[in-house]
Amino acid sequence: MARTLTSLPRLDGFRCPGEFEPKAGCWLGWPERPDVWRNGGKPAQQVWVEICSVIAASEPVTVCVSAAQYANARAMLPPQVRVLEMTLNDAWFRDTGPAWLLNDAGEVRGVDFHFNAYGGLQGGIYFPWDRDEQIAQKILEVERVDRYRAPFIAEMGGIQCDGEGTVLTTEQCLLNINRNGALGKQEMTRLLQDYLGASKVIWLPRGCKFDETDGHIDDLACFVRPGEVVMQWSDDVGDPQHEIYQQAYQILAAATDACGRRLRIHKLQAPQPLVWTAEEAAGLDHGDAAMARVAGTTICASYINYYVGNSVVVVPQFGDPNDQPALQLLAELFPEQRVVGIANSREILLGGGNIACITSPQFAPRR
Repeated sequence: MARTLTSLPRLDGFRCPGEFEPKAGCWLGWPERPDVWRNGGKPAQQVWVEICSVIAASEPVTVCVSAAQYANARAMLPPQVRVLEMTLNDAWFRDTGPAWLLNDAGEVRGVDFHFNAYGGLQGGIYFPWDRDEQIAQKILEVERVDRYRAPFIAEMGGIQCDGEGTVLTTEQCLLNINRNGALGKQEMTRLLQDYLGASKVIWLPRGCKFDETDGHIDDLACFVRPGEVVMQWSDDVGDPQHEIYQQAYQILAAATDACGRRLRIHKLQAPQPLVWTAEEAAGLDHGDAAMARVAGTTICASYINYYVGNSVVVVPQFGDPNDQPALQLLAELFPEQRVVGIANSREILLGGGNIACITSPQFAPRR
């Protein structure tokens, strides 16, 4: 039976693992809402099938899908992928799924953050979000994992951990007035440490421009192992992100982690900015329940938004000259994994994120 605990993960000896640590599984939702996913989600669903097939060769995959789409998803997805019926508002499981925690005794627990669809009524991306607010608890119930209910709003796309007590995040997201701005930086730092089992929070002022999530860290920088970060970069002073990259690099280069180490920083050259085409925008249903997306709108493209599995690293590709160099650098950073590029990941990007955003890694306990 899964319990809801009233203690603090840090005091209970639990920590949030690094993205690179072993997985017991991976959870995804299924894209279908026609005001977010063009052409009724059909192009995105094809990309989901490709991604799930790649990850399923690395660890167990579960896809949660509405009753209306269950038969379709079950028929499209490979048989080794578990398909569960679940009521959803949308498919961003990195952000609606739990933060999985581990302790040294081999136990697993989960943190359930409050979720308000990236800003609620103050700039949120879609409405309502009540079903997505329930997803983390449902997943923990399915896995019979004890749950902590955090007293703040957060998404794991906005948080990076190194597994050794360091958290990396942005003020633009977590301290936004539409999330936790009223709490203040000092209180938010304490809460992150308490609920992620951390002792050090490195704050970057902002994430990438054109990111609908208010500056999630998973488009800008992430840990590849303790003491080591890969971040998106451009030497082009005309790149709209150039100033943000420079500022982030300066802060990271001056920072130390929870163990007192200076960070080793790898620069991954960014793709060119992308924009919505008229054909893509015409494929969306119109209404007031989701953010309007129109032709010419700039999209936040990032290679950093990848998924690390036990034996694979799944990386967005954009038909850009930097696609292959990105795969090459990540292959060097993850020599024990097979690096796989997803050629049509633009379809996920049109919905507002990419591969990291749709995947919720379930970490494996130490044996």
